[in-house]
Amino acid sequence: MPHATATWLIDNTSLGFEQIAEFCGLHILEVQAMADDLAGSKYTGRDPVHSGELTQEEIERGQADSSYSLRMQKAPVEVTRTKGPRYTPVSKRQDKPDGIAWIIRNHPEISDAQISKLIGTTRNTINAIRDRSHWNIQNIQPKDPVTLGLCSQRELDAVVAKAAKNIPAPEVDEEAEVTAPVAPVVSDKDKLIAELHAERAEAEKAASEAAQEAEAAAWLEAKRAAEESGEATGGEEVSPPASE
Repeated sequence: MPHATATWLIDNTSLGFEQIAEFCGLHILEVQAMADDLAGSKYTGRDPVHSGELTQEEIERGQADSSYSLRMQKAPVEVTRTKGPRYTPVSKRQDKPDGIAWIIRNHPEISDAQISKLIGTTRNTINAIRDRSHWNIQNIQPKDPVTLGLCSQRELDAVVAKAAKNIPAPEVDEEAEVTAPVAPVVSDKDKLIAELHAERAEAEKAASEAAQEAEAAAWLEAKRAAEESGEATGGEEVSPPASE
């Protein structure tokens, strides 16, 4: 906890910023920002004398000589966590229900035990969100847990891949697969040739229809001319020429 130790040294000693930065492993500008209350986070001071890391005599030597480098008397006690749910910062714990709802909706294959380990929650909370009996269900909006900072993309991908292995493969009807007709594969060249043949047939059909229409129009015109000619000659009907 170097920041907490630096805060205590700033508030309770007259050590220089460089001495404090060197002892705590921080940048001198970071120490100066903490002294000027310009740091983004506020830390509660931690007494290094009480924890045995420094002695009062060592602090007095440093205060008397600004170039003196403080010597640590005892290494800090390593803090370890016991086994339990995944730790989530307090600022992000309110986002857990949104992340759980996202996983339930988008990856139903993931088990409750996997969600509990990934997000750091309990099965009761997961079940309450799944059956919509959660006390805050009206305000829960499914959101990607990676975006919320509840887990990394690599962790999520690993859980999804592991859960996918447990999904049973769909049954295949071998008889249907054998007897099913295989559609012929048609190349682009064959498709183009078929289209050209269709266009040519359409053109020939249109030309034939146009010729028939022109022949019918000519016959009607000849008939009208014959009728008019017959009226002009006294009404004699002009008989069509005899066929050979």
